[in-house]
Amino acid sequence: MAKVEDSVLAEIKPIIEQRNDEFVDIEYVKEKGQNYLRIYVDRENGIDMDEIAGLSELISEKLDEITPDPFPDPYILELSSPGIERPIKTEKDWKKALNNYIHVGLYQKIEGEKEYEGTLKAFNDEEIELEVKVKTRRKQLTIPRKLIASIRFAIEF
Repeated sequence: MAKVEDSVLAEIKPIIEQRNDEFVDIEYVKEKGQNYLRIYVDRENGIDMDEIAGLSELISEKLDEITPDPFPDPYILELSSPGIERPIKTEKDWKKALNNYIHVGLYQKIEGEKEYEGTLKAFNDEEIELEVKVKTRRKQLTIPRKLIASIRFAIEF
């Protein structure tokens, strides 16, 4: 499946960049017997449905032209925004997340919890510093990056 993603990405990324859209992620997955090619895009100030529809048409045309066909089976193309609670994956995402509210899921518990939400105060290749609220006070938590199962932007309530 990664081979399909890589060959498709090389073809579609220039189209995305030419429109000043931001490529976020791509996945080629099988769900309930159906293959899906999902492409997530965004813009600095968000992307609307009309913009996604226009990009979808351009990408669909490009995918039909690729020779040899990288898809072993029929698939459904889905383009969408990753949403407000998008995953943090790229260096640009990490920089954007700095001083913003995020959700962190862990492989193992730290201080009795496997999930935290808080403000990302610092990060490097080894660990992150997260400011979390514990009742009425704030606490700094250092989390090794190797323990992070998932990390995404979050909405603070």
